[in-house]
Amino acid sequence: MGDLLSLKLHRKRKARAAKEEHAQDNRVQFGRSKQERVLTEALNERFARELDGQKREE
Repeated sequence: MGDLLSLKLHRKRKARAAKEEHAQDNRVQFGRSKQERVLTEALNERFARELDGQKREE
């Protein structure tokens, strides 16, 4: 026979794991310094301009 399992504890552990995963995603998304955000934004704008410059006119 299997071990006894408290469903209440299982739900709480599952909820904690989900919160931790969400927190990890937020750390990646929002956990950057202002300098890193400005650099990323500048690179994105530069790449967008280069891509727009390579589009063909029809």
